[in-house]
Amino acid sequence: MDAIGNKILIPGLTFLSIFTIGTAVLIIRGQRRKALETRLQEGTWTGTDTKDSRKKKSGLLQFLEKIGNIASHGRASTELWEELVRAGFFSSAAPSVYTGIKMLLFFVGLVCTAILVMPMEVPATTKMTYVFLGGIFLFFVPNVILKARLKKRQNEIRQHLPEAIDMLEICVSSGIGLSMAWNIVADEIQHVSPILANSMGLTNFEIHLGVSRVEAMRHMADRTGVDRLSSLAAILVQTERFGTSIATTLKVFATSMREERFFEVEEHAEKIAAKLMIPMVLFIFPAIFIVTVGPAVIAISESFGTW
Repeated sequence: MDAIGNKILIPGLTFLSIFTIGTAVLIIRGQRRKALETRLQEGTWTGTDTKDSRKKKSGLLQFLEKIGNIASHGRASTELWEELVRAGFFSSAAPSVYTGIKMLLFFVGLVCTAILVMPMEVPATTKMTYVFLGGIFLFFVPNVILKARLKKRQNEIRQHLPEAIDMLEICVSSGIGLSMAWNIVADEIQHVSPILANSMGLTNFEIHLGVSRVEAMRHMADRTGVDRLSSLAAILVQTERFGTSIATTLKVFATSMREERFFEVEEHAEKIAAKLMIPMVLFIFPAIFIVTVGPAVIAISESFGTW
């Protein structure tokens, strides 16, 4: 019965996995072609999220969104929302699509692992364990990608924030208001760091909607997960409260951020020496030992052999 079941199950799982992958590829290609045709017909693309564009959402995204809604019962956790926003996914359907991708990868992992495990001559419980582990492995792949994207965005913001603060200080020192200076810096830094420029632009949009500058900057810190922006908001609060110079405050803050970044670079450089010890002991020292001592050992062994 086990042999007959394996003969039936393996072709069935193979057909199901190939059919699923092929359908996904065809849907993606079809949607890309439709998007290109739409852009060519319209002539321009504004990038706005209108009701028509939502209706034209790709079938694959709709499918993933439905799976995600079923799996999460239409409710996403606050932590997931924060991680997706910090990673740059601001769409309201992002949590559902993310959950749908995880569930689809889990199913694909089960199918692919089952195809590989079924021919093996091991107990059924071991096969089920391998299949489950394969599904779990692919299930957590989106988590790793999301963490990597989040870390990359945060590192880019931390890298270019001191220069943005310097430009902001220069604009304020020349007599430009802080709001106008914020817009100028956001436009100028667009070519260097689009992520930081978009975050600053969204903060400026909140200010125009009536949110205070400090609250908008705190929201920016929450969206990006960069603690230095929270420190900048706190410094601006103290500046407005005590009436000190904004230009001087920004200059001191930019200097401290640059020094902190320099110390971080020094710390990473000092850690490299300790990290290189393991590959040196495992790979470099044995090779040097063989090259230096090997000829002497061969010569001694040959001399003893002749005696």
